[in-house]
Amino acid sequence: MFEYCTDPDVLSTFEWFSCYLTNGKHLLFYKSFGLIILLLFITAPLAALLGLLAAVAIKSKFLLLRIFSKAYANIVRGIPDIIFFLFIPITIDQLIEFTRHKIKCPEIVDSVWQGSDFVVCGAAKLPLNSDPQWIHDIYGFLLAVFSFTIVYGAFAANTFYGAMNSVPQSQIETGKSFGMSRKQIYISIIFPQMWRYALPGLSNLWMLLIKSTPLLFLLGIQDVVYWARELGGSKTSIFQYPHPDWRVWYFLSLLVFYLLLTKISELILNRISKKIYVPI
Repeated sequence: MFEYCTDPDVLSTFEWFSCYLTNGKHLLFYKSFGLIILLLFITAPLAALLGLLAAVAIKSKFLLLRIFSKAYANIVRGIPDIIFFLFIPITIDQLIEFTRHKIKCPEIVDSVWQGSDFVVCGAAKLPLNSDPQWIHDIYGFLLAVFSFTIVYGAFAANTFYGAMNSVPQSQIETGKSFGMSRKQIYISIIFPQMWRYALPGLSNLWMLLIKSTPLLFLLGIQDVVYWARELGGSKTSIFQYPHPDWRVWYFLSLLVFYLLLTKISELILNRISKKIYVPI
């Protein structure tokens, strides 16, 4: 903030807005845009890797591995994303705390489920109540990354599976006739060629991932949606910067941000597509 921001009541319109838009909460609002970008760049490769492994597992010779991989891909794709974003973090969090409760507080024999409440000893909490806020923020962010990876890994698995099946079977049979092992066929024939078939589906998944990031606020993370609602709501005279309901302007800024993000993504993906496409 600027030096003249000590008394907003006596400022001109321009100075008032310059102080208002650079206060502490607005700086957190601006940082939340970076949080979205960070989530995308961490989640996208993890989901792609998980999807690739699941797709290979679906084509595995081992029956149990095939069944598990198919069940994962089909079940996750068939359930609304919002349910997983609410279910997975709560489940993982309670599972970790329940395990820590049994280890750190063995003297407590009461059930951790008391009616609709989940109660563990203080030492089993993760993060601990005494931990600084940044540890709580990182923990919540990691749960969000895990949730997005599980959901979009299932969609990526279906995309990779279709791309692998699109590689001409004649080339695979040729590799077998040359005595190539299953591993060599994947590395030398299937993986290099599947990308041109997988890229359109992966591009769509990237766009869907971008559109899903506003759901972060459901996980208790102070993302762009949280701050748009918090800052845009009407503020009375008890606040340092009182103003009427400005939520429409804040959400308009989110609209511009997501449109720019999708447009930039579209341009980059189109360039990648042109570089890797080889006519069949």
